Amino acid sequence: MTAPTTIAPGEGRTILLVVAHADDPALFLGGTILRWADAGWRIVCVRVTDDRWDSHNLTEAATIAANAAEFRQAAAAMGITEIVELGYATDVLGDVSEVALREHVIRQIRTHKPYALVTFDPYAMYGEDNQDHIKVAAAVDEAFWTSQFPLHHPEHLAAGLAPHGCFERWYFGRSVNQVTDVIDIAPVLERKLEAALCHQTMLRNYVNQVRMQARTGGWALPLLDDVAAGGDLRPFVEMLIRGGARQVGQRHDLDAAEEFRVVRFGGLEGLLTRHGRRL
Repeated sequence: MTAPTTIAPGEGRTILLVVAHADDPALFLGGTILRWADAGWRIVCVRVTDDRWDSHNLTEAATIAANAAEFRQAAAAMGITEIVELGYATDVLGDVSEVALREHVIRQIRTHKPYALVTFDPYAMYGEDNQDHIKVAAAVDEAFWTSQFPLHHPEHLAAGLAPHGCFERWYFGRSVNQVTDVIDIAPVLERKLEAALCHQTMLRNYVNQVRMQARTGGWALPLLDDVAAGGDLRPFVEMLIRGGARQVGQRHDLDAAEEFRVVRFGGLEGLLTRHGRRL
């Protein structure tokens, strides 16, 4: 059991969150984003893909438009300050140069100069079947280091961007296997649910996927059949969001929680306490 981490006041500082897909922020860490926003942090969210194929019974163009609009709605509901769209095609990041993707992240780090960098944990990928998540995790993890090297991408410096070092890295995933920080999200759980429900297009496609798997196994799920027929998505999403948050919370004697692996000052915090002084 890990004691809950206290959210410090933002005091104008920035958190840079890099995700693969539109629904990643709300589903993976929507409660923590809300807690940060409520504490006055400036939150910039980079979406790497355009989720162009994540829908059911929509055209590609309509899918791109719907998911972008729903992403903006969810971001507003969570208090995200700014969105950056990289526009890669979804589900094929495995074909993309990791170095090219990393350059985009370095540029955003140097532009926004975040206190904390937040993304998928590249070392907690057990059970992770989405290659986009894996590719983003690796690119962002290395961008943390290379954003500090002045010889990496001198074109950035020519454009007025300077090297920057993030103080904290927050990593999340389907299963964080070295939890260092737990955020109590019980006070904002219902708001996380509302943010998740903004993603009607992607979640209805997920319902369709689950129904296909169930049918292959010889099962029927009337709740999902109703949703697929145009019924209310809320009961299903409530089950996912509340159930997942409570399951995590139980491990830490909380009603609802989210887990992270956090690295502060590159793991050299002892150097600060022994030899540093506050600016």
